[in-house]
Amino acid sequence: MKQRKPKIIKDKKKRGEWAESVFMARASEHGLPVSRPWGEMSSYDFVIGKTGRFVSVQVKSTISKLKTGYVCTVRGGHKAYRAGSFDFLAAYVVCEDTWYLIPAALIQGKEVVTLYPNSKTAKYETYREAWHLLREAAAVSADVQSADAPADGPPVTTHPTTHPTGALARFESAANYFKRYLERSDVHPQKGNDEI
Repeated sequence: MKQRKPKIIKDKKKRGEWAESVFMARASEHGLPVSRPWGEMSSYDFVIGKTGRFVSVQVKSTISKLKTGYVCTVRGGHKAYRAGSFDFLAAYVVCEDTWYLIPAALIQGKEVVTLYPNSKTAKYETYREAWHLLREAAAVSADVQSADAPADGPPVTTHPTTHPTGALARFESAANYFKRYLERSDVHPQKGNDEI
């Protein structure tokens, strides 16, 4: 099957909101508990983890292509983020459908980073699709509860595998997950006599 090219959203604000929704979906696919803070005053977009252990994530996206890479702006407003503003940068290279999960300490004081998805030796390449770093930092178990878990028995866990590539494959994967989830008996309430 031919990989679909994403339609580029021209408006930067709308594209940023879209990239945040893609991050949320992708983090969930990797079994990461993801939450969004209320409002827009935080210096980060999401938190990953559970009570007692959270890491903050700032999401950025880029379509700015150079000859061999992409330039991603990582400033807040018109200046570099202050130290401690967030724990990880999640930089999405839209045209390559690729995420970089970079520890904030590595980009502190920078206003831009250049990402080279087609190079195995580039500076940030070890952080490409490095979802395990978020899992480790937030001390999230590598096991993900399966939607096929029996309602009356112990939970069945599976280890996350590589995520499906391309928007259509990810949509199909999510649809299959929700179908299995809804088919579980504990999701549907017992019908009473007063129901029509």
